[in-house]
Amino acid sequence: MRPYIRMLTPVLFLLMAVMLSGCGEQFIVLNPKGPIGESQKDLIYISTILCAVVIVPVLILTAVIVWRYRDKPGSKASYKPNWEHSTKLEITWWSIPIVIILILAVITVKYTYALEPSKPIESEKEAITIQVTSLDWKWLFNYPDEGIATVNYIKIPEDVPVKFQLTSDTAMNSFWVPQLGGQIYSMSGMAMTLFLQADEQGSYFGSGANFNGKDFAQMTFKVDATTEEDYNAWIDEVKATSPALTTEGFEKLTEPGSSGVQLFSSFPEGLFEKIVTQYVEGEGGGHHQGGASTEPASAPADESESTISTEHDAQNHTGH
Repeated sequence: MRPYIRMLTPVLFLLMAVMLSGCGEQFIVLNPKGPIGESQKDLIYISTILCAVVIVPVLILTAVIVWRYRDKPGSKASYKPNWEHSTKLEITWWSIPIVIILILAVITVKYTYALEPSKPIESEKEAITIQVTSLDWKWLFNYPDEGIATVNYIKIPEDVPVKFQLTSDTAMNSFWVPQLGGQIYSMSGMAMTLFLQADEQGSYFGSGANFNGKDFAQMTFKVDATTEEDYNAWIDEVKATSPALTTEGFEKLTEPGSSGVQLFSSFPEGLFEKIVTQYVEGEGGGHHQGGASTEPASAPADESESTISTEHDAQNHTGH
């Protein structure tokens, strides 16, 4: 009975891993709705298939060898402790992994450059800009061109590139919309850049993918992709019906705690730049190591593109 249990144990662990990986969002990473997510899915498939070329035969042969050469009562097989050397076999089982590793290296380099997060997405439509700030434990989204702000909610037009500029007011976090693309870190004193796009209308799950305190699980948000007409109508509605985000209101948001969806018809001028440069000490002051270089924080919000003169794009990310 014990040999059977030993053989079934790896199979059971594999089944548990597959079942658990399907919990919650049901493989949404493999159901992309944008060009970046689609490319990342292709990379996942290619890498998995190439690795399976080595792993699957090894697992099968391991099970066969364990079963075939197991110690059995009454076995009369001769004991031969000395092994023969086979040059052909050595070349075979070393050359195949080496070739696969080389192929993986070429593919990884190609996709790494193609999916560089700050690389604009080719499109006939002009990208919209959304400034993202991770707080404890909520997300603040500023629309500098439209002049509105939201908490834990994003609305974007379909088939239009979105330029996310990301920073953190406190602890480092990770911005992630699985169906649109890979995650990217938000860090205090830095302004990161991430381009994403939704190819079709729908509601997409977004979250903070970094452990950063007791309410990190509440750092989720929804991304609604709609038509450009609906998007523009939503902007007008927010401006007409929502309160303004004041400096005092922002200070309230920075207090630790989770939050529901909030909409604001306006926000303080240069808010994002002030958050990025809050650790600057005097003129030409120091940043966090590798931080973004910025202009003075008093610059108007509608000039945010020029205020962040040099963005730190040597990001720690998983993909685009």
